[in-house]
Parts: sequence; C-alpha cells; structure tokens
Amino acid sequence: MGKPTGFMEFPRNAAPYRDPAERLLDFKEIYTAHDVERLTTQGARCMDCGVPFCQSEDGCPIHNLIPEWNDLVYRGQWRDALDRLHKTNNFPEFTGRVCPAPCEGSCVLGITDPAVTIKNIEMAIVDRGYEEGWIVATPPSSRSGKNVAIVGAGPAGLAAADQLNKAGHQVSVYERADRVGGLLMYGIPNMKLAKNEVVERRVQILRDEGVEFLVNSPVGDGSNGSVSVSDLKGAKDAVLLTTGATVPRDLPIPGREFNGVHYAMDFLTANTKSLLDSNHEDGNYISAKDKDVIVIGGGDTGTDCIGTSLRHGCKSLVNFELFPRPPEDRAANNPWPTWPRIFRVDYGHQEAEHIQGEDPRVYSISSLNFVGDDNGNLTGVRTVDVEMVDGQFRNIEGSERDWPADLVLLAMGFLGPEHAVSEPLNIEYDERSNYLAGYGTYNTNVDGVFAAGDCRRGQSLVVRAINEGREAAREIDRYLMGSTELP
Repeated sequence: MGKPTGFMEFPRNAAPYRDPAERLLDFKEIYTAHDVERLTTQGARCMDCGVPFCQSEDGCPIHNLIPEWNDLVYRGQWRDALDRLHKTNNFPEFTGRVCPAPCEGSCVLGITDPAVTIKNIEMAIVDRGYEEGWIVATPPSSRSGKNVAIVGAGPAGLAAADQLNKAGHQVSVYERADRVGGLLMYGIPNMKLAKNEVVERRVQILRDEGVEFLVNSPVGDGSNGSVSVSDLKGAKDAVLLTTGATVPRDLPIPGREFNGVHYAMDFLTANTKSLLDSNHEDGNYISAKDKDVIVIGGGDTGTDCIGTSLRHGCKSLVNFELFPRPPEDRAANNPWPTWPRIFRVDYGHQEAEHIQGEDPRVYSISSLNFVGDDNGNLTGVRTVDVEMVDGQFRNIEGSERDWPADLVLLAMGFLGPEHAVSEPLNIEYDERSNYLAGYGTYNTNVDGVFAAGDCRRGQSLVVRAINEGREAAREIDRYLMGSTELP
C-alpha cells in the first residue's frame, strides 16, 4: 500500500494545530486546513505490511480499511477513499477528530519509526467528502414495517440508528438532553468537535434519511415527565439501550461539600450548552475566569477541562495526576502493538504551557482534603506526594502541600450507567453495575431489549461505542427478521 519505498523516503509530518495564541481566543476547532500535498506524502508512508495491525481489534475496533484508503489518498482517488472509509465507519468526521488513534499505536511502521498519520488522513477524507458534496442523505428504498426504539443519542445510539435505518426499520431515538449527540455534543468541547458544523450536520443527514429524534425526552419509569420504558417495550418491536456510562467517580475527601468543587462533565456540559445557546452571554455555565483552577485527573476529559478553563481566562491552572509521569518511549512491559503508554502533550497542555510557561501537570500526587472559608467556599487543596510500593500507592511523609484553588474539576472517569432506564425492566447488571449483555449478541435478560456502548462495556472510546452500535444493530436486525445483511 502507498509508495513501496515511501516509509524510507518521507518522515512523519502530522498536521499542526492552530497556533495557541490564536486558538485560545475562541472556541472554534483547533485544526488547521488540510494540506493535500502533506496528506498525499503521508499516505505514501503506509507500508505493504503482511498483516496490517492497524485494522486489528487493538488497533481499530471498527476495523477501518486503513491501508486501502491510505493508498487511495496517495493516488489521489479521494472519492474511492471515502467509500472505503464509510464501509466500516458511520461517522469518520467524529473519530477523525476525537479518537486517540490506537491504530497509529499498532502501525507496523511504528515498530522502528514514527507511525503513519492515519488520523489526519481519515479526517481529511471525510471533510473533503462534505466539501465535494459526496455525502448526502440516502433514505432506504423500502421499509420493513418494524419499529425500534433507541434510548440515548450518543455515538453508539447514532451508529445503531444509522445501521437499522439502512436495513429499512423505522427508528426512534430518545434523548434526554435538548440536542442530539450525547458525549459528542456536550461531553467534548467545541474546539475539538464543532457542534453545528460537524455533529449537527451528520445528525441532519440521519433525519433526512428517516431517523426520528425525540429530544428533551428522558426515559424511565414514566414519572416526572419521563417516557415509560415499559411502554416503549410494549409499543416497539425492539429496544436498544445506549445510555452511556454517566455516573462520575467522586473524590469523597474532607471538604468535598465546599462551593467550587465540580464534576468535570458538569463543567464541560454547561460550558458547551451556554456557548451554543448564547455564546456564553446567558451566564449559565461554571466560569473559570480569574480563578485558580485545579483539574484532578488526566486523560482526555482532564485535557478538555484545561483547554476550557484557559479560554475562560483562569488565573492559574494545575493538573493533578496520581500516577507517575509516563516514559518518553515504550517500557519493556508495553510492547508494540499494544497501546503505547508514553508521555504525550495534548492541545490543552500545549496551551497551558503557552500561557504559564510550563506544563500544568503534577505527577505522583494525591489530594488529602479540600480547604474552604467560613462561608463554605473553596479556597484550596491540601495534597501529599505518593510513590508506588508493591503495586500500592504510599504517601511520602513530609511532602504535604497546600495549593490555592477557587475551582476544582474532578476528571477521574466514570463508574457505570445510571439505572433509571434499566430498573423498570429488571435488567441484570454485571459486577461493575453495567447492563449485562453479551458481547457479540448485545441481548439483555429481557427479550427484545438490547444494550450497547459504554452502558454495556463501561467507559471507553467513541470508536468502540460506534463499533458496538453497529454490531448491536446487526443483532437486532437478525432478531427482527431472522437473518441479516448488516456487517
């Protein structure tokens, strides 16, 4: 694939982000315009490897045909590249922006050299598809007469809706928020994934193809204005639960009750909603302006909190991470093609360094208690340095420190799904409180009720949610029709 000797001739040259000094002034996407010459050259680096590990389960959960569309981009056949991309991925404009690209960690070239810029190429293909008018609504030619309800309009729900609609079923998607997209809409900031220009654009195509979206429609036991999930089950031929893993991990240390301690997702959701509703003029968000901000927890959510706080105009920003600083290169116990657990500088870290002169992350640190004033307002955090001994964290005596803080954001991941939808149906759970549904079948203990995505597997990547939504749609189609042609 690509140019046979391209990987020896051309170095990796990833597309840059917009300059931090410019992008910190707005909430527009951080990406620069696609450079066709750069992309063609990077496509040429794709090797004719015997086994493309980039398509493996670890590399790409939806098994994107990566070497094929790399080769097509190298040859200038962009329309064909888009067709190959859409064969496995319903929403490449989402994954091309927010996926951490495990495919690049599994790239065969990555054994000895920097990997192919797969994520850049994916995003460029689909963006060109929209620019050229190649991506349009294609409603099914006939309907099956079957009706399916999907609860939750995140990536798993959207992927399932798209696939089931293609199979001719009438799909109704219930979403408790006021906009469609779930994590894509309110969990990921606009500068990483534009809402009106990217998310809503694809959602409108699904509408035009016949998918029904019902927003402001929480599903539960029928009380307090919720849609009865039991009634849905009785009225529909199948129900798919894709409610996500939305119960956040708390930090129950002394002072947790002080004003100023918030879950990261509450902070990010309110920010994006206010941005979309009024360009922040309504004030209905948690502002970091002129505040000393501490983000507890790393990962993508922590980075998004950093980037959002900086755009608000925070006074200072620190990011606590419990684990030690990762190595620059793979450790001996982290061999290729597993996900490389190495030190990375994401967009938020780069922006913080631009403003503050240094990376905001502090490693091997644990929070002991929050500090507040007599009015119940947060004023700081007391911490202790930690070290790993026999697989356990141990506090380092005498390393206690106090940090000023007006705003603390807890970005420590999620524990599992809420159960308002599952309890009325008596859905069984696994040991982590996720909906119990077999991988590959996605059927719960209740006939006709399926589950997919983070609510079934636990917190994971957008690309894994898309994969589970696609596979659940296949099994629902088989359940409804006796056989299926869905992939």
